[in-house]
Amino acid sequence: MTMTSAKIRQAFFDYFASKQHQVVASSSLIPGNDATLLFTNAGMVQFKDVFLGQDKRSYSRAVSAQRCVRAGGKHNDLENVGYTARHHTFFEMLGNFSFGDYFKREAIGYAWQFLTEVVGLPKEKLLVTVYATDDEAYDIWLKEIGVPAERIVRIGDNKGAPYASDNFWAMGDTGPCGPCTEIFYDHGEHIWGGPPGSAEEDGDRFIEIWNIVFMQFNRQANGDMQPLAKPSIDTGMGLERIAAILQGVHSNYEIDTFVALIKAAAEITGASDLTDKSLRVVSDHIRSCAFLIVDGVLPANEGRGYVLRRIIRRAVRHGNKLGAKGAFFYKLVSALVTQMGEAYPELAEKQAVIEKALRLEEEQFGKTLERGLTILDDELANLTGSVIPGDLVFKLYDTYGFPVDLTNDVARERNLTIDQQGFDAAMAAQRKRAQQASNFGADYNATLSSHQQTAFTGYEHEFGDATVVEIFSDGKAVESLAAGVSGLVVLDETPFYAESGGQMGDSGKLLLAKGGEFNVADTIKLGKAFAHQGQATAELRVGDKVAARIDSERRAAIKQNHSATHLLHAALRQVLGEHVTQKGSLVGPDRLRFDFSHFEAVNASELRQIEQLVNQQIQLNNPLQTRVMPIEQAREAGAIALFGEKYDEEVRVLSMGDFSIELCGGTHVNRTGDIGLFKIATEAGIASGVRRIEALSGQGALQYIQQLEQQAAQAAGLLRGDMFSLADKVQQALDKNRGLEKDIEQLKAKMASQAGSSLENQVQQIAGVNVLISAVEQADPKSLRTMLDELKNKLSPAVILLATVNDAKVSLIAGVSNELTGKVHAGQLVAWAAQQLGGKGGGRPDMAQAGGTDASALPAVLNSARQYISDKLNG
Repeated sequence: MTMTSAKIRQAFFDYFASKQHQVVASSSLIPGNDATLLFTNAGMVQFKDVFLGQDKRSYSRAVSAQRCVRAGGKHNDLENVGYTARHHTFFEMLGNFSFGDYFKREAIGYAWQFLTEVVGLPKEKLLVTVYATDDEAYDIWLKEIGVPAERIVRIGDNKGAPYASDNFWAMGDTGPCGPCTEIFYDHGEHIWGGPPGSAEEDGDRFIEIWNIVFMQFNRQANGDMQPLAKPSIDTGMGLERIAAILQGVHSNYEIDTFVALIKAAAEITGASDLTDKSLRVVSDHIRSCAFLIVDGVLPANEGRGYVLRRIIRRAVRHGNKLGAKGAFFYKLVSALVTQMGEAYPELAEKQAVIEKALRLEEEQFGKTLERGLTILDDELANLTGSVIPGDLVFKLYDTYGFPVDLTNDVARERNLTIDQQGFDAAMAAQRKRAQQASNFGADYNATLSSHQQTAFTGYEHEFGDATVVEIFSDGKAVESLAAGVSGLVVLDETPFYAESGGQMGDSGKLLLAKGGEFNVADTIKLGKAFAHQGQATAELRVGDKVAARIDSERRAAIKQNHSATHLLHAALRQVLGEHVTQKGSLVGPDRLRFDFSHFEAVNASELRQIEQLVNQQIQLNNPLQTRVMPIEQAREAGAIALFGEKYDEEVRVLSMGDFSIELCGGTHVNRTGDIGLFKIATEAGIASGVRRIEALSGQGALQYIQQLEQQAAQAAGLLRGDMFSLADKVQQALDKNRGLEKDIEQLKAKMASQAGSSLENQVQQIAGVNVLISAVEQADPKSLRTMLDELKNKLSPAVILLATVNDAKVSLIAGVSNELTGKVHAGQLVAWAAQQLGGKGGGRPDMAQAGGTDASALPAVLNSARQYISDKLNG
């Protein structure tokens, strides 16, 4: 019986669990605390700190099925997806790991036993590689496993190797590294390709299915290879690749998971050819898009969100090629949940969020796609040669938002290429222009550094004694600061909170023991030192004793707003969904600002619900609890951490009852009731997929509400009512205003009709046609249109040009009877007139409008218009 992908995954878990491996869940696609990676792209990523010796787990053996994305950054397979048998933006990496436990012999044995005994691959179909100088691995394969010498290939530095290649893995330029051994499957002589290391190795006959890294060295900066005290094992086997072999197919797109997704995509798009490469693209991309959204990524214009947007847009374009009408991509989510929801239940839990995010992005891109393809088709129709110019590719990208990879896709389908170098040059020029346009001065504080370490006492105290350990002035370290001079003062300990995590730094005073003071306007971090920014009223020297006193009233307001921000974050996730993640914040004494990921505007009903939830928590008056614990324990407890944020091994966890639990190093109120009151002021979008809420708490919120009440009372008074009848009074005023506007429009129409009748006296005959050219006083563009329609009906056959001046701006309108449009084109007539008036315009052959700015030229233009029309009629 053929093994499904799900059964292969489970068999892998079961086998290694029987070998005392801890089954570890797949980590997020967003690498935690790793700025070197855009996405998780291998199984070892979540164990990176363990291999580096910076973390220790409760187990020394692990097995996992890690979801991976390779669609941006260093590892990017996006361009190949759909056109090869084995490239994907999303794949699952099966892996077993040893952290200083077993090594080469066991790792090789486990891999061979799983492949040949558990899933039953024929031994004669397998070929292995070892690093050229790794005689230990070679002997294990040859003498202990029994692989014939002719099916063991040495790869590397040519020592005993018939071919030159690379089979050595390194985490980076320095750090853990070691030789690899790889296992390949031979698909047979009927498929082109040679063994690894040969000139034909890029063929599809021999496919790598398992890579085992023997992590045994620590490479130094000078290149020295020092043996690791605890050699480790890192392995990886692509689930899709092994599934293709076990299911008797050659392409990954023919395995059970993809067959089901391709069928679903064909049904949704109306495609009939199940071998169409576009179906492969769509079925691959739904996997990466859905899992990225599950892990908190939303479409955006930069970073991970931009990569997601590119993948979605590529899928949408291929869907349109297949015949899809309207938004279709989001409909594939249910098919994906059916295929992978059991292994990854978070897919089903967030299905609605995934579908909504995809649908909104599809609808937004639909307009871009249609416009960009039309422009591209027009340009390609006149293309000479087989290369699309780089400036055209850039124009499509920069002006119309048409992604470069989609232009590349179109080019590939038409046997064309793009001028990548020309595009890159245009992009570089644009960046240079942008830099020149925003040449702001640099903050000199950003260039300062301190080796001091300040102890923060502000959680418990608002004042305390301290010693000055460092002083900066004009960007340099100094021994003293004269009276009246501004600078930065570093203390050995301080109750002043330094700006961090969105919370503003404290202000206050440093009282000098010898007299005088240093007025602190702000507090910032210089490494682990807290620098107090301000001005001295007396000389201040390194070594001086001071009494540090913060502005308690300001700190209290900041604490209220900071604690309210945590409640707001929790309320947003409860009302809008757990896809909401913090994208930035600002916590000051007068207000709070919170940026978060969400794909559409938060409506009035949702805002009321969010505001109500926060105020309910305030009324519950729950105590705020802080605990310091290991980062992993904090995550297990459900604490929200920011992706990409660097946390120490020990973190501070802040809890407000069961409603909110987050990692936070800021200052907060003692109980939620201390916040007093919470009020949302504004909600708006600040970037694609990012919204911003500005709000107030405590006394600031009360003052804001009082101001609203005052304005409402004033408005009600003007309408001779009170606040409770304000809405009715406003509606009555609007209704009355609409009635008056209707009366005015009717009056204008009547006046226009009368004016039109008087204009009939100005009609001239030219070539048997009624021609009317006139300037009309006190008319608006709408009145001109009404006048024109009536005159055309009365004077036909006719050519009419009318003008009026309002606020020194000229409005023109031309009308031509249908039987005359072959001689006089109304759009060309007004364009000709508008050009002489410093404007532009145009329109249909029978009716067109335009405008101009030079009213003084109007009489001359109208006079010359008679000759223009005469030439056309007599031509």
